[in-house]
Amino acid sequence: MKAGILNFPGINCERDLLQILRNEYSATAELLDYRESFQHHYDIYFVPGGFSYGDYLRSGALAARARSLDSLRDAAQKGAPIVGICNGFQILTEAGLLPGALIRNKTLKHICRWVGLKGSGDWANQFEAGYSLPVSHGEGNYICDADVLHRLQDENRILLQYAEDINGSTEQIACIADTNKKIIGLMPHPERAILPSLDSLAGAKKYGQRFFELVFQQLGV
Repeated sequence: MKAGILNFPGINCERDLLQILRNEYSATAELLDYRESFQHHYDIYFVPGGFSYGDYLRSGALAARARSLDSLRDAAQKGAPIVGICNGFQILTEAGLLPGALIRNKTLKHICRWVGLKGSGDWANQFEAGYSLPVSHGEGNYICDADVLHRLQDENRILLQYAEDINGSTEQIACIADTNKKIIGLMPHPERAILPSLDSLAGAKKYGQRFFELVFQQLGV
């Protein structure tokens, strides 16, 4: 598997993803500079979390206009699998690759803790009871209009929901897929539930691993 990881000023999770993909999944993983176009020769793309461009204007708004995003859009049109995590999810919505938007949490406070999650749509019944992942976001409140919500529900494209309302997200949405189910965006950080140095819950590595297993299965990687 060859993976491309988009990198932007202010992103801070790219090295975690790089290490996990190389060490846990024997992938050939590379960082892609935001200032440069790239040729589509990767099996999967990741847009990692952090605070691209300091979250100025809106989270992900400036990164969505970077040169590398033009190449990512071209790759998406060719059916490339793409995963956006946290700020990466925000970037994908700003770029028009996923529907809806992510706005300030209803509490207007940054949330940084482990949260319970449950599978939904195509991922219903795919997670054990008590499944959880860490979150760290100030703008994770997913919103969309009624038409988009109905399509997400009818097409089984809501993949993860929070077990409780942590940020005001419509239908407690934590993870969605695009129409072709080749692009996935989520606010939780599965890459933070794999490395022992970041594992703040006993036995939590299996939670991060389960997410990546389902992603690779869903996207055919």
